[in-house]
This record gives sequence, structure tokens and C-alpha cells, in this order.
Amino acid sequence: MARSGAAAPAGAADGRDGASAGGARRVLVIKLGAFGDVLLADGALRDIRAAHPGAEIAVLTTPAYRRILEACPHVDRVLVDPRAPRWRLDRMAALRRRLRAFAPGMVYDLQNNARTAFYHRWMLRGTPWSGTAPGCSHPHRMANPKSVNARERHATQLADAGLAVRHARAPRPDWMIRDVSAVLAANGVVEPFIVLIPGSAARHPHKRWPGYAALAEALIAEGRRVVTVPGPDEVALCRSVPGVTLMDGERWLDWFELAGVLSRAAFVVGNDTGPSHLAAHLGVPGLALFGSHTPAERTGIRREGFDAIEVADLADLPVATVLDAVRRGLAGGPDPAGGRIS
Repeated sequence: MARSGAAAPAGAADGRDGASAGGARRVLVIKLGAFGDVLLADGALRDIRAAHPGAEIAVLTTPAYRRILEACPHVDRVLVDPRAPRWRLDRMAALRRRLRAFAPGMVYDLQNNARTAFYHRWMLRGTPWSGTAPGCSHPHRMANPKSVNARERHATQLADAGLAVRHARAPRPDWMIRDVSAVLAANGVVEPFIVLIPGSAARHPHKRWPGYAALAEALIAEGRRVVTVPGPDEVALCRSVPGVTLMDGERWLDWFELAGVLSRAAFVVGNDTGPSHLAAHLGVPGLALFGSHTPAERTGIRREGFDAIEVADLADLPVATVLDAVRRGLAGGPDPAGGRIS
């Protein structure tokens, strides 16, 4: 579990602790979001921890992901960046003070954008830095981000920095899983069950496939148990899909409880949204549905047992196509009790 770190030693006000990058006593990892990208960073964080076993490792992230990363066993401290506009010099100065107080001896910038390049130049200039920021000490010659997924970018970046890469290509955030036996029992859900994820961020309606209700009807007609797990703005949507809308009373499940549900699913079908990415990286068999908004390969969602269907327009994706893919994914697969899914 994350823990609060020791105060920076005297003399560290220039943002460095005097140690070489390999022997840094404090390491900063920058990963500001989004949720799927935070999950993908799990493998890189494992490799960074292995390379710096005695260091205090902090992650700089945004408020939305603070609680998740505080539970990550590979880090010791979470620093919060509210991503204020850079013209807010007072907030930029406050962030610089926090970063310099931590005094990292090495920075791994897994965000690699204009904002973090600004942080390198203005907040921690001279600190050993792995990333794409101009003039950094450990440059990462990142391939075209439109053609290479984040897992591969993390792996090549750490290799460029001289780290042994064992986990960056295969994140597995199973530390997020919580026991949800009581929630399943209270909702009358027994295994095996299929989880459908019909929602996505409300600002991205084009990411929502409209066929989930018909898919659920077809699966239930075949004797499958179907579950949906709504987020805060998805309760009505999930209740429109046949099956069990899984909640804890009137409360939707948090990310850790969701991980617990997904980890016990026989199969998951979802849109390009956080819960689908969580299922994929937990090693759950499943299928993600993509329109033309983002190439599935770029997201890194394809894992062993987890695939994606890509179409120009999700509104044109037939229910029969998805149903056939689900059947193929389930065929011959072991159920959680060690039997076979019929």
C-alpha cells in the first residue's frame, strides 16, 4: 500500500538529491491520466520499482486517480497535480515547490506531452529525466504514438533509460481487486456470469454501441447470466439492459469493487471505456467494441484472451456479429468453478 514518504533532506532544494540516476534515493514517475493509461502504467511501475528497490517512489497524477495510485504497491507516495492552466503562475509555483521538496534524483515521465516538458524545463531542470522533453538526460525517441500502443512506448522508454524491461508490456493491476462476494450474493448473482459495459463517458456518445439490450436478451435466451455494473451517470442506461444491474444498495461500485466483479466474470463485452480496459489488463477474457474514434491497437487493450472489434460506425455493428464473437470466446472456456461453460 502507498505510504507517506520521509521529508526531503536538507540541501535538496535544487530538486536533486545528489545521487546518480541508478542510485537515486527518490524517484518521481509522472502519469497524469487517463484511467486506461494509468492502468497501463502498472507494468512500467513494476519495472521502475525493480530498478530502484531501495528508493522512495512517488507518482505525480491528477486528483481523479489519486485514490487508485495510493493503493498501488509499487509506489510509496502520490503527489497531486490539478493541471491548472500554465498561466496561473501561483499554482505553477506551488507545484514546483512540492516537486522540489520531494527532490527526486530521477524522473520517469510516462506522460510525455507539452505540459510535462514544461515541468522539466521550469520545475526540475537539471534533474535526471527519462522522456521526450527537449534536453532531458535520458531521451526517449518515441515512435509514432498513433501506431504504437502505450505498453510498447513504456517498454521502449524504460529500455532507453537503461532499465531491464520485464513487466511494462504486460501490466496486471490485480492489486485493485476487492472481495465482492457480499455484493454478488445480495444481488443474487452466481457464477459464471457475463459482464456487459454499455456506457462510456457521457461526452463521448459515439463510443457507445446501441446493441447491448439485444445482446443481453440473446445471451439470456441461451441460458447465460448477464450483469451490468453502472458508473455514476449510467444507472438508467444499465437498467435498460436485461439482466442484473449490479449495485451495492443504491450505491454504484467503486473502481476496486468493479475490479473484483470483473475478475470473476466468465466474459466481458464493453465499449472503449475504463472498465473494459480494466478487464483486459486483469486477464479477463472479453471483447471491446471500437468505432473509428481511436484505433484499438493504439490503446493497448488487446491482450491474451481479450480482443476488439473495430468498425467505422458502432451504430452499424450487428448484434449477431458480437454474439458470435462472444460465443467463440466462451466456447470450451473453463468456468470459475473449474467446469465448462455450456
